[in-house]
Amino acid sequence: MKIIVTSIFVEDQDKALEFYTKTLGFVVKHDVPSGAYRWITVVSPDAKDGTELVLEPNEHPAAQEYQKKLFADGIPVTMFGVHDIQEEYQRLMDHGVRFTMKPTEMGDITIAVFDDTCGNLIQIIEQK
Repeated sequence: MKIIVTSIFVEDQDKALEFYTKTLGFVVKHDVPSGAYRWITVVSPDAKDGTELVLEPNEHPAAQEYQKKLFADGIPVTMFGVHDIQEEYQRLMDHGVRFTMKPTEMGDITIAVFDDTCGNLIQIIEQK
């Protein structure tokens, strides 16, 4: 068994698609109409057949509450791996991304947390 798709709730699918592709550098795998919304998934350009991330509309009240409470408490909804966290941190800062935690060493890892502009905090990690 393996993880093939995971999702995050987003406040606006179009805004999320732009941020996750143009700012973070993911590529679109699927963008298909699905009722009032779309089935949008993105993948790493280095693993186009890898795990897909669904940009899920947060229209359900439970989803909205979940998203708001995690954000308010400073809890990231997911984690992305990077090869060089200092380089990625600077690249994202240059794109205007707001970080709530600068790169911080914690044993054999370094982590940082940023705001995805769509209602979520995202953690990035470099493993040594």
